[in-house]
Amino acid sequence: MTTATYSTEHASLRRYFSDLGNAARAFADALFAAQARQFVVQEVRPAAAATPAVKARGMRQLFSLAGEVEQFSPNLAAELRCIANRG
Repeated sequence: MTTATYSTEHASLRRYFSDLGNAARAFADALFAAQARQFVVQEVRPAAAATPAVKARGMRQLFSLAGEVEQFSPNLAAELRCIANRG
């Protein structure tokens, strides 16, 4: 019968988890720093109001999609028509 021994030093395991924690912390710091810079650079613009022509085109697209899915999903087609009619 053979036996295998596995000896580890507790300090090395502690050091491994310490290094792992430091690496995770450094990664999170870098990630949040990059996100903060991105938010500072972005410019806030108000959304443009939809014109009647844009709304009509959207309604036509919804009705067209409802017609395409009518054969295999009548419930989805009904929902799409309902959404289009709400306008």
